[in-house]
Amino acid sequence: MPNARVLRDIKARHGVNANEILRRAYLYVARNQTLPAQVRFQAQLQLNTFGRYTRPTTVKNRCIETGRGRGIINEFGLCRYQFRLKALANELPGVHKASW
Repeated sequence: MPNARVLRDIKARHGVNANEILRRAYLYVARNQTLPAQVRFQAQLQLNTFGRYTRPTTVKNRCIETGRGRGIINEFGLCRYQFRLKALANELPGVHKASW
């Protein structure tokens, strides 16, 4: 069962995916210096009406086991400690302890 941080990150990812195209269009209009100020202002107001979890900066890579936000190995979605535990228990295919 994922913890609250992981669920919040999943919710943010869905929100960003659902609103990405419309949000980018408003951003383009709001930042376009050749358009009139009133049009740009209206685009900025529309951007402000979007919810909190529609911003791409709210998405953070988290460990799918613990919810930890640091030391994530992206290929597996695990923090380094959980990655080590699963690798030693042979739960990750193609991963084994190095020895040379």
